Amino acid sequence: MVAPVVLVIGVIIGFPLVRGLYLSLTDANEANVQRDIGVNHIPATYKFTGLDNYKAVLSDGVFWDRLGWTVAWTVACVAVTFLLGLTLANMLNRKLRGRTFYRLALILPWAIPAFISVFTWRMLYNEKNGILNQLLAGGGIDAIPWLNDPTWAKLSVIAVNVWLGVPFMLVTLLGGLQSIPGELYEAAEMDGAGAWQRFRHITVPGLRAVSSTVILLSTIWTFNMFPVIFLLTRGGPGDATEILVTYAYRLSFVDSPRNFSESATWGVLILVLLSAVAAVYRRALRKQGEVW
Repeated sequence: MVAPVVLVIGVIIGFPLVRGLYLSLTDANEANVQRDIGVNHIPATYKFTGLDNYKAVLSDGVFWDRLGWTVAWTVACVAVTFLLGLTLANMLNRKLRGRTFYRLALILPWAIPAFISVFTWRMLYNEKNGILNQLLAGGGIDAIPWLNDPTWAKLSVIAVNVWLGVPFMLVTLLGGLQSIPGELYEAAEMDGAGAWQRFRHITVPGLRAVSSTVILLSTIWTFNMFPVIFLLTRGGPGDATEILVTYAYRLSFVDSPRNFSESATWGVLILVLLSAVAAVYRRALRKQGEVW
């Protein structure tokens, strides 16, 4: 019964993973890989180099700089997304007029392809003709270089990623809220518990299982969020917003000569980091009595 799924996963995920791991142990680049030029077939001449690529990457300050910003970007995006999603989910879990409309409006960013959303935000951030700076100009405020200043660029990409991630967080947490029995809130209210006490002692424990899952998924997605960074800033200005995955892409597809082995090394290191995060997170949840 599971053979078709295993086969598909093996072809789509397993082969590229094994291939990438192998390339990371070689010196493969644009000049020594197998290729065809017209009718001429040039065989591969790259060699096995062992762990040399890993030693070079881990001893290079570029990796640690990219890792520092990637971690900061991930923590900021996940934290803000979770807090906004939880706040909106609590608001929409109540009876209010137009609740269905609000739910649809908040889910809308999730329904739009990510690249369209990012290009729209890029237009909004335009320093000369963007709507955001035009609104600021109307209030007598100077234009802000949203994507041309390192600090503003970092804040801008975080804002866009949060905007894209809130719908998923909202829908998931709203489902978790609706699974909490209403009798618990009624009993707590009759016992004199205030809104904060009900939230702390009923809502938070009731959402623990759902929250742990969405936080882990959001962390993995954000850590590897290629479209937002690449389409919005291309890692710029300079390399201010470059995260690990966009730099790995740059090594293999942008820079010349293309360095396939080093790019694969970065990819393997990203996989190792995320696997370690997932393992530590799972262990912490098990200590708290959660099953995952």
